[in-house]
Amino acid sequence: MRGAVCRCSWLDRIAARFTALRCFALDSIDHASHKEQGNLIRRYITWRNKHVANKRLRAVLAGANVA
Repeated sequence: MRGAVCRCSWLDRIAARFTALRCFALDSIDHASHKEQGNLIRRYITWRNKHVANKRLRAVLAGANVA
């Protein structure tokens, strides 16, 4: 019998990005439509790309990378 092999998903590397997206754009918001939700996601991505040094964003990403 072979030893246990860790098979980590390639998604593990981007999970923190989704955690931040959920935290900033999707949590506790009831979207009227998928179009509205898509617009909010696009706005978040634009904001994130312009504010890469934001302390709150860095904290969320650091916390997600630990898990």
